[in-house]
Amino acid sequence: MNIFVFDNTFEGLLTSVFEAYSRRVFPDALSPEGEPLPLFHDEVFTVITEEEKAKRVWRGLQKKLSSGALSCLAQCWLAEEQETPMLLFRYICKAIDAPRSIETNFADPDVLEFSRMWKRVDWERLRMLQFIRFQKAADGTFFAAVEPEKNALPLAIDHFKDRFADQPWLIYDIKRAYGFYYDLKEVRQVTFEEGSREGHLVTGMLDESLMDKDEKLFQQLWKTYFKAICIKERLNPRKHKQDMPVRYWKHMTEKQ
Repeated sequence: MNIFVFDNTFEGLLTSVFEAYSRRVFPDALSPEGEPLPLFHDEVFTVITEEEKAKRVWRGLQKKLSSGALSCLAQCWLAEEQETPMLLFRYICKAIDAPRSIETNFADPDVLEFSRMWKRVDWERLRMLQFIRFQKAADGTFFAAVEPEKNALPLAIDHFKDRFADQPWLIYDIKRAYGFYYDLKEVRQVTFEEGSREGHLVTGMLDESLMDKDEKLFQQLWKTYFKAICIKERLNPRKHKQDMPVRYWKHMTEKQ
C-alpha cells in the first residue's frame, strides 16, 4: 500500500495530484499529517504543499470541467468526511485522464458519490440559512453561534453579508473555533485565542450582562410567538425533527 501524507488542505490535495503524475506513483490512501498510518504499508511519501504545483493542477482541471463542477469540487472539500480526500483525488485524476467531461457520468461510482457528497455539503449550507439565530450584544453587534456537521459556514457568508448589510455581526463556528465578522464594510475571518473560554464561545448563548438592553425582551417575544403558532393537535415530533434537526436546537432561541 502506497500512502501520501499531506497537510490536509485543498492546496495540499492538488499538490498530491501533481506529485502522483510527476512520480508516476498513485497512492492507495491519503493520510493527513499527524494521523496514525495503517499497520501494513509499502511506501510513505510526504507531500510538501506548493502553490505553483496546485495552480498547475487547477488550470488543468479548468480545461476538463465546467465552472460549476469546479465550484462543487471546492465545496466538497468542506465535507470533512473520512473518505473525502481520496474520493476527490480519484475524481480529479479521472477528470484529467478522460477524453471528455466526466461530470454527468453517474455510472462511475466516484462521480456518483462526488455528487452525493456535494449535496450533503450544500444541504448543510441551506440549513444554516434557515436556523442561524442572532443575539444582539450591548455594543450593537449581532452574535450567532453554529456547530454544523459539515464545514459549510464559508458558503453561507455571502448571504448574510447581503441580507444584513446594515448591521455588524459575528457568526462563529464553535466546533471548528473560527468565524466571520462583518464591520459594515468588509467580512473577515476571525479566531479567538485557544485559552479563551467566554461562555458564549462554549454554549453559543450570550450572557445577560453582554446582551443589549432589549434583547431579552425580543427573545421572549419570539418564544411566545413560536409557542402561539404551534397547534398542539397537529404536533408531529418525527416530522419536526426532520425539518429542524435536533443538533441545531442548542443555539435556537425558540428552543431554549
